[in-house]
Amino acid sequence: MRIIISPAKQMRVETDLFACRELPVFLDRAEVLMEWIRSLSYEEQKRLWACNDKIARQNSERFAHMDLRRNLTPALLAYDGIQYTYMAPAVFEDGQYDYVQEHLRILSGFYGVLRPMDGVVPYRLEMQAKAGVSGHKDLYDFWGESLYREVVDDGRIIINLASKEYSRCIEKYLQPGDRYITCIFGEPEGGRIVQKGVYAKMARGEMVRYLAGIRAGSPEQMKSFDWSGYRFDEGRSSDSEYVFVRSK
Repeated sequence: MRIIISPAKQMRVETDLFACRELPVFLDRAEVLMEWIRSLSYEEQKRLWACNDKIARQNSERFAHMDLRRNLTPALLAYDGIQYTYMAPAVFEDGQYDYVQEHLRILSGFYGVLRPMDGVVPYRLEMQAKAGVSGHKDLYDFWGESLYREVVDDGRIIINLASKEYSRCIEKYLQPGDRYITCIFGEPEGGRIVQKGVYAKMARGEMVRYLAGIRAGSPEQMKSFDWSGYRFDEGRSSDSEYVFVRSK
């Protein structure tokens, strides 16, 4: 069983808490992207990142001096977003790091697929960025089915806790023998279940923490998840979509 999550836009450097175990599996392709971004003018980089001047200049400087093999931070500690805050990997208990290292995969526009303890550096490159690299029309085309091949394991079960921007990298290549389960965290509104961005990100982080805490080995164990009023809704769920509803 594998669990997929999205990266976060904000990143930090933390080289003292834990040592990185390995380099990213697609490091050679990240180097291709790095060199391509370096070849762009500042204005082209800014358009690629679709951000303000402050962020663009910070990341232009990062890419200009980027070294993908030194001063690395474990990926799970490098991302600084809501999902990662509520996952709280810095205070995982014994065994939880081993669990996520085996089962959790972070999808990335720059690195492709990351294991939690892979060493990374701060970067900015969202999967939906219009990056025409090496003759490819965008990053979805650049990565192709390689991300799916890296994520799927012998059990052929994938738990989707990623945003649509990233999950589509996997969904396009699913095979008939795969079991792919998307988790929905929402609230009743106007007769339907609506996901609120911030709360959904919080719940995704808590779900990873929960699964690591119980060393979950099957999707059915997710149904006992109980955080901040979210409960598994059997009636609204299906084999491919687990719905967790929080009452107002």
